Amino acid sequence: MTGEPQRSRAVFSTEDFKLIREAVGTHLHKIKDQPESTKYANLYHRLGRVA
Repeated sequence: MTGEPQRSRAVFSTEDFKLIREAVGTHLHKIKDQPESTKYANLYHRLGRVA
């Protein structure tokens, strides 16, 4: 097969991003006083831009 590579398909739907963001937000609230909370806060905001 020498044709063009197949187009990749999305792994997550928009609905999935909303659910993941909600789960990360819940976890973030639980660990708010721990050092890794910054990483989760950044992830939470990035997921908000996608959904």
